[in-house]
Amino acid sequence: MGGSRAHDRESGPPQGSGGRPARAAREEPRPSAPPTADPPLHDLMALSHALFDAPDEGEILRLAMDHIAAAGPYSAEAGYLKVGGDLVPSPRNGQTHAVAVGRRVRELAGQDGPVTVPGRPWGRALGLRGLEGLHGYLVVTSLSRPSEAERSLLAMLVRHTAAALSVAFAHRRRREDALELRRLKLELRRSKEERTTLQRQLISVMAEWGYQRGVHALMADVAASGGGEEAVTRALHGLTGLPALVEDRFGRLRSWTGVSRPDPYPEPDPVRQDEMLHAVAREVGPVRIKDRLITLVRRRGEILGVLALVDVRDEADEHTVLALEYAAASLALELAHLRNLAEVELRLNRELVDDLLAGTDEASAYARSEAVGHDLHRSQYVVVVQWSKRTVDDSFARTVGRAASAAGMHSLLTRRSDHVVLVADDRPHARALYEALARETGTRSGTIGVSAPSDSLGDIPHRYEEAQRALDVRRHSRERYGTTFFDELGLYRILGPGNDYRELERFVDEWLGQLIDYDSRHHATMVETLSRYFDCGGNYDETAESLAIHRSTLRYRLQRIRDISGNDLADVEDRLNLQVATRVWKIVLGGPR
Repeated sequence: MGGSRAHDRESGPPQGSGGRPARAAREEPRPSAPPTADPPLHDLMALSHALFDAPDEGEILRLAMDHIAAAGPYSAEAGYLKVGGDLVPSPRNGQTHAVAVGRRVRELAGQDGPVTVPGRPWGRALGLRGLEGLHGYLVVTSLSRPSEAERSLLAMLVRHTAAALSVAFAHRRRREDALELRRLKLELRRSKEERTTLQRQLISVMAEWGYQRGVHALMADVAASGGGEEAVTRALHGLTGLPALVEDRFGRLRSWTGVSRPDPYPEPDPVRQDEMLHAVAREVGPVRIKDRLITLVRRRGEILGVLALVDVRDEADEHTVLALEYAAASLALELAHLRNLAEVELRLNRELVDDLLAGTDEASAYARSEAVGHDLHRSQYVVVVQWSKRTVDDSFARTVGRAASAAGMHSLLTRRSDHVVLVADDRPHARALYEALARETGTRSGTIGVSAPSDSLGDIPHRYEEAQRALDVRRHSRERYGTTFFDELGLYRILGPGNDYRELERFVDEWLGQLIDYDSRHHATMVETLSRYFDCGGNYDETAESLAIHRSTLRYRLQRIRDISGNDLADVEDRLNLQVATRVWKIVLGGPR
């Protein structure tokens, strides 16, 4: 999986004697999603075979530069190979801008980045990375900005070039090892005493060289195939004989190869999962947690997932650790690629939903929705999600998206400053999304508002207001956490945005004005007491408990309310108007919560 994606090899040599892994406290995991793979493209695969058949690194770079146009409207401006810690330019590099381009590539210090070449509006320096780190660079320019599909083809060409370079470097090391073996054989003739020692060294070198060569070759094949997490766990299981698995950073299972897979897979505890991740991150190399040998899959310091071997009999040795580390490095490239694809999809979804909520032309919206696989021709529901103590960032938006998929919803998604918005093509289940989010976040302190159905795209901005209204009513109710549907609000539907607030204020003043003034002058809570009394259906015990006061105190307050307002709580008309007034005061006019 070499390519234009950045690669951080953060795992180091195993700790402890004999390369055995460090130990830490165990964490439990979670369910899986199917891997994705890039579709095979005939021209690039033909080039891939040529790259892997090339005799040396220089020829590989030359082939990649000669065939860069196979990926799109590109020109190979320059190429570099890393030799002895320095970047050596290819003989095929042009001389006109060589100094400036070379300086820019070295400034990037191993990262991908833009390159400016006069007359070429678009230019990028793309790192050729393998399991051992940076092998070199391709500097690519274009007379036009490449499309997403052309960028994807370019990324595939770069990945295959990097994988071929990894194999070429491995072959060079094999030749160097062969020379070392020849030297050892010559020295075997020296003396009888030395011969035994040298034979042991020879056997050790040959065994180690053979295993490392096998790991290199296998992981290079996995990288070139783009087979995803499943290909990595299959390769790792084949190398070690142990069950291999991949979990995402939240503990959900993504891939398992080998026997004894738990069914169902255990639900992880978010707190314990974070503790486990921090424990493993503090160690150098893989860590043993109970019967698992665990390493983190990381890219630029970000934890993308967990790769593990199930080692019930504690049989792992230095070869097992080596295979696990190489597999984690290979998997980091694959997961980073999948993350980038997910981020692009999330951005396209967000732009479309933003336009739908603001109002957009139907032809454009239908065309864009088809591109992201969503059917806008069906009735749409707007869903607003707000979760306590959760920052509404891209991470939380992805969490909501996963929960919606788990609840069987087909939806588009965007986010605002304090909530996430979904546009769904079917009425959500009353509890499914809430329960899925409670599992994802580890807390039930969330509120969801759902609009009435929208039969035309022009209605979606109004449906968004309805969903916000339903969420707001739920947040001010006794059971503030859960899901509320706008078409089930009853009275509160006519008290929402768009009505005459001055008339509502006059109504509240008529029925509650004296109590509001009394509360203001005496720092009292008569209106809130009356509101809670109605919320509890007139039940004294429940009302007193919700206000954290004694039953006798409640009786006193209710009598004071009668005296101050002049209204009789036993009168049907007075009671109805007072109850409506307290709800308008609290829900619409923003009274204390």
